Amino acid sequence: MKAIVLEQAGGPEMLVYRDYPDPQAGAGEVVVRLRAAALNHRDIWQRLRSTNTQVILGSDGAGVIAAVGAGVEGWREGDEVMINPSLGWPDGDEAPPATGWRILGDPDNGTYAEQIRVPAANLVRKPAHLSWAEAAALPLAGLTAWRALTTRGRLRAGQSVLILGIGGGVATILLQMAKRLGATAYVTSSSDEKLERGQQLGADAGFNYRTSDWVAGVLAQTDGRGVDLVVDSSGQQTWPGAIKVARAGGRVVSFGATTGPEAQVNVREVFAKQLNLLGTMMGNAQEFSAMVDFYAIEGLRPVIHQQFPLAEAAAANRLMEAGEQFGKLVLTIG
Repeated sequence: MKAIVLEQAGGPEMLVYRDYPDPQAGAGEVVVRLRAAALNHRDIWQRLRSTNTQVILGSDGAGVIAAVGAGVEGWREGDEVMINPSLGWPDGDEAPPATGWRILGDPDNGTYAEQIRVPAANLVRKPAHLSWAEAAALPLAGLTAWRALTTRGRLRAGQSVLILGIGGGVATILLQMAKRLGATAYVTSSSDEKLERGQQLGADAGFNYRTSDWVAGVLAQTDGRGVDLVVDSSGQQTWPGAIKVARAGGRVVSFGATTGPEAQVNVREVFAKQLNLLGTMMGNAQEFSAMVDFYAIEGLRPVIHQQFPLAEAAAANRLMEAGEQFGKLVLTIG
């Protein structure tokens, strides 16, 4: 098969399109012939710091089952599937196990390839209304967003949520989900164009954090009360503001630290407002299935910014590093 192989840690030029041995399905496994894969910021981090050579990156993928291993029930060749990239996290567990849990795409070979071997337990059926590109765009970002909003954030109809940094794949999916759950949704960005796109997706208001005081803006929109839920992936630069705009008894959910891992927080604000500070990352198999079902029932489609042929994965990585996209970047395969 053809694959994009990370020769060694480094820049996008280390992603080489070449021949790679075909995967073989072991007991409890299947081989999926991929039709599309999608990028995540995790791909960049793994590319820059991976200690593995000759590994295939990529956590998101969708395709057709090409081979079924021994002991696999309920699946057959030709089934159209999406892949849950959260490996080794059993149904219902509140947090991933201390050992054995990992994310697809380093150390396990990922989806920047024509084929992939995965546990059969990590498959769900592709909703019929999704294209291959849309199905591939959903898994990691959708699972992260679903757990952040529902399991951890406990967002309900009639509540309000602030999504920091609209434009990325997770943020756009968070916005879609929040609106379908019946929430009032606010967004921030450094780009007026992205804020406008966010409002086209249903955001009730947007705030440019480079040209305005987004904390004051959110408080003004909520008559000084603050929002029920803040969802943040930025970390260091946004946490102090997130604490300020959360209402008394509200929740702040964190799933990333793109601006740095160490944030200065006013502890008095936390206990005086009786805030709930919640961490989250990925999710379990039950949550993945619930997320896909939600998209199927609601007829939702993830936003795709641009598609690239598999051979142009390095170019797609460069675009993601530039941070100018609105929605997901997808690699088309076959």
